[in-house]
Amino acid sequence: MRNELLNVFIKVAEEGSFTKAASKLGMSNQLVSKYLSQLETHLNARLLNRTTRKVSLTEAGEKCLQHAKHILESIESLEAQFSELQSSVTGTLSISAPVTFSTLHLSKFIRVFRKKYPEIELNIQLNDRKVDVVEEGFDLALRIGQLQNSSLVAKKIAPVRLTLCASPEYLNAHGTPLHPKELNPKHFLHYSYSNYEKSDNLLLNTLKSISSNKHPTIISNNGELLLASAVAGEGYLLLPTFIASKAIKQGELQVFLEDFEPQPIGLYAVYPHRKLLSSKVRVFIDELSQFFGVHPYWDEF
Repeated sequence: MRNELLNVFIKVAEEGSFTKAASKLGMSNQLVSKYLSQLETHLNARLLNRTTRKVSLTEAGEKCLQHAKHILESIESLEAQFSELQSSVTGTLSISAPVTFSTLHLSKFIRVFRKKYPEIELNIQLNDRKVDVVEEGFDLALRIGQLQNSSLVAKKIAPVRLTLCASPEYLNAHGTPLHPKELNPKHFLHYSYSNYEKSDNLLLNTLKSISSNKHPTIISNNGELLLASAVAGEGYLLLPTFIASKAIKQGELQVFLEDFEPQPIGLYAVYPHRKLLSSKVRVFIDELSQFFGVHPYWDEF
């Protein structure tokens, strides 16, 4: 039974008039009459005595009025409780996040977030593999890259710039390439989680060819290890600036082939449902977006 049928019935009973009830409800007389007829049909009982001058309750109508008020009060109480539950920012938030980004930057955000929302318990699992958010029970996951189509909802948190870097010592010893075709395949430091999708970017296509056909000198699933190798002069690598920025600022790495730099990828928060999003997930995503933003601090070099 729809709530509006009961609500219309209660208003007619209180006002003793279809016209007055219609005015209070902002409805037409015809719609009020239609709703009352539907309710009587549903209950198989006549609820109202109708005359040209007055509307009064039948015996069945008196009983129905008591039950209808109780039902609507119960519904209002239930809605209020869920509204309060949704508005209170508490509970455990389970998050999957990439390792290097989290150790370098997410930890800074967590300190700020916890001061503002101390009642939220954070369960953060670090893993660079693509987790199944629903199957593994996460409220949300942070992912970096170009997202594929999926059933998950994705909110872009910040752009992620990719730069080609090498140490000044390496570039002095081997020369600074002016074109991707001048890159030495033997000196490529390859991050194994990189997924070079089909692209019209010459640099990405060159690195994809090197990684698949010409065997880079070092392959690793950890960006910080490769960063250290690049700083030590072992070769060059394509790195997100959230990893490379400190070394660039300190002069330990030098960016080159900037004219061939690919379009930024993104840091995304992905979660299962757009509707019925819990307050704890919503505030985490909102605060994360504000903290990193469209001009993340790590690009200031």
